[in-house]
Amino acid sequence: DMSTISPDKTVEFATRLAEMDVEMLDAPVSGGERGAKEGTLTIMAGGKEEVFAKCLPIFEAMGKNITYVGGNGDGQRVKLVNQVICGLNILAVVEGMRLARESGLDTKIVHQVVSTGAASSWMLSNLGRAILSDDYSPGFKISLQSKDLRLAIESMHALGMDAPGTELTYSLFKQATEAGLGELGTQGLLKLFKDE
Repeated sequence: DMSTISPDKTVEFATRLAEMDVEMLDAPVSGGERGAKEGTLTIMAGGKEEVFAKCLPIFEAMGKNITYVGGNGDGQRVKLVNQVICGLNILAVVEGMRLARESGLDTKIVHQVVSTGAASSWMLSNLGRAILSDDYSPGFKISLQSKDLRLAIESMHALGMDAPGTELTYSLFKQATEAGLGELGTQGLLKLFKDE
């Protein structure tokens, strides 16, 4: 299963399948539509290691960074970690670029400067550049990010964790989805704000 779903449901499905002598890997991906088209996805696989080894040639046709991360459900858990970091990161990019613009700064120069400092990230380099070009086409959709953050919050709460940053970020992605922005790329979160 290469979708992003609940880690607990994944374990439940794997257990039920094992009762029928069927093996399951949960192998969610990162890299978006572009990574899928170019065969450069990051794949994080959970399940039995010997099953992973058998499936590796298939994964190699789809991705470049393929990692066995542990048992069933662990692929989903790693993906949710990824989505928390991505969600909070794009929110920081959106707010930072809004601050630059509202301060009257040349946003291209600001982007160039902060992309080479401690704030540098894939999100800033790629989606920050998309924002500068008013390009809101999806590499990964707002609606999917909203769903993934909801799953992450559910997992965090099940572990007894607080999730203040993730909950705030989820609320904004949920609002954006409800406002009809769900099909935009995550950088389209910018359009949620009144000054846009």
